[in-house]
Amino acid sequence: MERLRDIREDKDLKQADIAKILNVTQQTYSRYETGEISIDKNSLIKLAKYYNTSVDYILGLTDERKPYPRSIIK
Repeated sequence: MERLRDIREDKDLKQADIAKILNVTQQTYSRYETGEISIDKNSLIKLAKYYNTSVDYILGLTDERKPYPRSIIK
């Protein structure tokens, strides 16, 4: 997923940095970025919270980087 790489690079982070946050190997995280394997739901949520964005943005379903307001989620 191209957005994963773009967001990570925008923050000047390495794959190993994000892999540590997700508790996966750097190789596994690299495979998430290339789309070779699918990222699990819990990891997507963790990344959305970490980057202060929405899962939809990470998945490329919207170009709006801001996370949804909490009132919509309830």
